[in-house]
Amino acid sequence: MAKKFSFKVKVYYEDTDAGGVVYYANYLKFLERARSEVIYSLGYTNTSILERFGILLIVKSCNIEYKKPARFEDSLEIISEIKSFTKTSFLMKQNILKNNELISDADVHLVSVDKKGKPSKIPEELKKKLEN
Repeated sequence: MAKKFSFKVKVYYEDTDAGGVVYYANYLKFLERARSEVIYSLGYTNTSILERFGILLIVKSCNIEYKKPARFEDSLEIISEIKSFTKTSFLMKQNILKNNELISDADVHLVSVDKKGKPSKIPEELKKKLEN
């Protein structure tokens, strides 16, 4: 079973449109924060991954589906889990929940690249921590 990571975020006024509903692009920011927290929870930072392994983890694609709106002052939970790996990339499933109800889900394809932007093998140490 894949390891699941949880991250909580509160919706602030700045995240919403004139109607008090979260602006669609801000969901991507919430997902990015959750992915960064996954890295931090493993004992890394994006900077330390670059320094230690010489790679960056970048988003190649993101498919997001909005099911129900989040609103001003809602508390959200983002559940992130790795669905599959290749040598240089992995697919992460990220679900956004409000009161334990799914309101949005995303499939995010992340790629490991070197400093020149070319695909690079995911370090085994990092892969193991993401899996377990």
